[in-house]
Amino acid sequence: MGAEFLVVLCTCPDEVTGQRLARSLVEEGLAACVNAVPNIASTFCWEGKVQEDREVLLLIKSTSAVYARLEARIQALHPYELPEVVAVPIVRGSAAYLGWLEAAVNTVNE
Repeated sequence: MGAEFLVVLCTCPDEVTGQRLARSLVEEGLAACVNAVPNIASTFCWEGKVQEDREVLLLIKSTSAVYARLEARIQALHPYELPEVVAVPIVRGSAAYLGWLEAAVNTVNE
């Protein structure tokens, strides 16, 4: 395994948007798996005001090799003016799972 693995966080306004994004990212080989955590409470500053909203959090499992394309695709598909796209490196993980993750992303991108 030579890949650098990532979990990319992305919030969406609703489950329909989250599912559409998740399916596109997996079908296009930019993610091996996307988990959608519904109904999270988000508090954030936007345009100088504190906002509160209910959102869906996507946990996107991918690799650094496709990150730039993944980020660009989220930007293209996302309805928010400034979508959250934050990548966190996976420092450790099950060798079998990480092997599957690498193969799932690389299979489509070869």
